[in-house]
Amino acid sequence: MKFNLLNKERITTVNHAKAKAFTMSPGEELYTAVVTTGISDSFYEKENSRLIRIKELVAVCDPEFVAKLAAYARNEMNLRSVPMVLTVELAKMISGSSIVSKTVTNVVKRADEITELLAYYQLANERKEIKKLNRLSKQIQKGLAKSFNTFDEYQFAKYNRNTEVKLKDALFLVHPKAKDESQQAIFNKIVTNTLAIPYTWETELSILGTLKFENNNARKSAFTQKWEELIESKKVGYMALMRNLRNILEANVSAQHIAMVCDYLANEKAVENSKQLPFRFLAAYREIKRTNSQFTPNLLDALEEAVTISARNIRGFDYNTSVVIACDVSGSMQKPVSAKSSVLLYDIGLMLGMLMQSRCQNVISGMFGDTWKTIHMSRRNILANVEEYYKREGEVGYATNGHLVLDDLIAKNQIVDKVMLFTDVQMWNSTSLFGSFSRSWKKYKKIAPEAKLYLFDLAGYGHQPIDIRQDDVYLLAGWSDKIFDVLNALENKETALDTINKIGL
Repeated sequence: MKFNLLNKERITTVNHAKAKAFTMSPGEELYTAVVTTGISDSFYEKENSRLIRIKELVAVCDPEFVAKLAAYARNEMNLRSVPMVLTVELAKMISGSSIVSKTVTNVVKRADEITELLAYYQLANERKEIKKLNRLSKQIQKGLAKSFNTFDEYQFAKYNRNTEVKLKDALFLVHPKAKDESQQAIFNKIVTNTLAIPYTWETELSILGTLKFENNNARKSAFTQKWEELIESKKVGYMALMRNLRNILEANVSAQHIAMVCDYLANEKAVENSKQLPFRFLAAYREIKRTNSQFTPNLLDALEEAVTISARNIRGFDYNTSVVIACDVSGSMQKPVSAKSSVLLYDIGLMLGMLMQSRCQNVISGMFGDTWKTIHMSRRNILANVEEYYKREGEVGYATNGHLVLDDLIAKNQIVDKVMLFTDVQMWNSTSLFGSFSRSWKKYKKIAPEAKLYLFDLAGYGHQPIDIRQDDVYLLAGWSDKIFDVLNALENKETALDTINKIGL
């Protein structure tokens, strides 16, 4: 499946900054749109228009590619909502194909994703009658029936919520066949709404919050004791622990318990199993920095160690490979990745850039806006480096003059092996009608014919500032450190789509 990747008659267009750009093939555009969305507003594109564009692209892409992309987005990029969209839109396109049921089992990894997929199904099919989920796709039904067989009572109970599509509704609709008597008993409990309430750390804190205490000191003491018990029990998962670090500090737990938290955060196996998106560490780091506790430095160090561990599997480059890492800090990058997040596209670019820098032995890093500025940073302390960049972003302005990164190399006659830009790829020249990113790269290739350019697309708007698949230009997209696995594939002459097409269904 080529998806027109080798079509030399690429259509030129203009990007959101009104500068010349190049269109992508449907497969490329769908890939970049999917792995850079949380189904939320972007700077240039509202949530509904992004969803509409994804649906339109699914309709013109190869169904097997769409299925593999859904699996890639869920299992490699750790995205949850957009794989459901791809699955349902795929079912509308090829409703009778077994590819659909295989896709369902590839993307439903949590019990609540059964109901989430059905909720989107009724939305996508514009069901407004009383029985909104009538005439369910047989292949979606088949895939969900298999999914029901993969969860235990605890998992069902944990996600048995009072949503529009309830777990009981899904059970009646899908009619899964129980594997054995014990599972049939679980299905019966779903029907009668008698699933055992999971006794989790959340319920323990919730129960404590409803109790009355003699005074505020007694209340604080109770929460301190409860958090210490939870830390000792190891009931709190990795992501939940990161999100509650501030609560733990404010509960005034002992130094011994802080040490236990730090040990867990920096535990190699725990970090690897957590599959956290890199910016989650950054969000926790920032939250902790705002606390006034003698243990704040301990937790900051633990988070730095955790990020360092998470970067160990990233294949970097040795002293013989010179790399330029340029982070886009333009105005359009300063947009939250979702409505509920304080993390910006700008943060993701800096985070991925600093992760890559930590793995390179011969590296120049910096940021660009109106101007390009190199900033020398230690390859250690990844999170602190991101914060330093964050404080200095105003030093280069807010345009997207990515060509200046290349022009600086040309002016210095500096030969490097790889140029990496972490950006929303809405390049333009804010100072002149002449000159462009594409033109600067062609000029640089004359003095550095072996150089390679990597564009890390963090927004997925569907434009490129330069025609890829020629002049050693490569496109990558996404917010996860898994994006560097694609980088490694590119080093072996594969495209991002080649990597996705290798996924088994």
